Amino acid sequence: MPLNLQYDVNLEPYNSLGVPALAQVLVVVSSVTELREAVQLASEKKWSLLVLGEGSNTVFKSDFVGLVIVNRILGITAFEETDEIVSLTVAAGENWHGLVESCTRKGWYGLENLALIPGTVGAAPIQNIGAYGVEVCETLTEVEYLDLETLQLCSIDNFACDFAYRDSVFKKGLAGRAVITSVNFQLTKNALSKLTYPSLVERLSENITGSSSPTPLEVFAAVCEIRAEKLPLPSTIPNVGSFFKNPIVSAELHAELKKTYPDLVSFSASQGIKLAAGWLIEKAGWKHKSIKGVRVHQSQALVVVNPEHRAGQDVLEFAEAIREDISLKFGVKLEIEPRIY
Repeated sequence: MPLNLQYDVNLEPYNSLGVPALAQVLVVVSSVTELREAVQLASEKKWSLLVLGEGSNTVFKSDFVGLVIVNRILGITAFEETDEIVSLTVAAGENWHGLVESCTRKGWYGLENLALIPGTVGAAPIQNIGAYGVEVCETLTEVEYLDLETLQLCSIDNFACDFAYRDSVFKKGLAGRAVITSVNFQLTKNALSKLTYPSLVERLSENITGSSSPTPLEVFAAVCEIRAEKLPLPSTIPNVGSFFKNPIVSAELHAELKKTYPDLVSFSASQGIKLAAGWLIEKAGWKHKSIKGVRVHQSQALVVVNPEHRAGQDVLEFAEAIREDISLKFGVKLEIEPRIY
């Protein structure tokens, strides 16, 4: 069956930031075979190539001249199950939150802290999504991808993914040459969630009476509550979630900043001290500023929102103004988290 190619397609429905831009050519694929055919066509036509899940981490600064492939490859298969664990293969086009909810309700645990993160399963390993004390690398065992040069399916294990904070091999050595087709997870049936994040622990203590430990379902519900209060749904207010990474600074710079700002929010990290980018942005007064209709969300300073569906260039100019101000005031360089095209 031939690919259903569409021309001059408005990308606004395909990116969570609601940025108006056109794709020269767009195709929605629902199988690895269709994905391979689309990649091969792009190669033959010498088109630039972009693969999207739900566009939850993408900013279009202009029209995309080339082929946009929308990954809608679906399927969840449990290939190993014992009394203690279950191993799953999840197709890349599956909705991430849908997977988390389904697994938690089935008694397969380990993902409950990652509820309500927008996007698809295939996007999760790329930047090692994390929230409330948990990162996806903690349950991921293997990633299958299509090599864009050989058009062969390849698999790499957790170690080869080279996971780090919001980082992986898919943003480094395999950037631009791999399209994730499926992800394997090993989840546990042990109903004991990871509870190290202060705001999550506080919410659970408010919601649960008695001395019993919270169940993963209760953790899932608490995470959904907190995220719904702090983070706007892209369907309500266009955004791509956290627009900046939490910067990691030296112990010396941290100590210096702490003298001036005793309420500085920071955490220990393997390579230094991690600062809360949202705290820096709010402290600098950006929660009350708007430029060309683009602004910081009132409840979470890490989130840049685009309620007027302004052009991607307007969003990036706003973000750059924040970066320059934070650098000037704190001597800290913020890094933009979403992909820019």
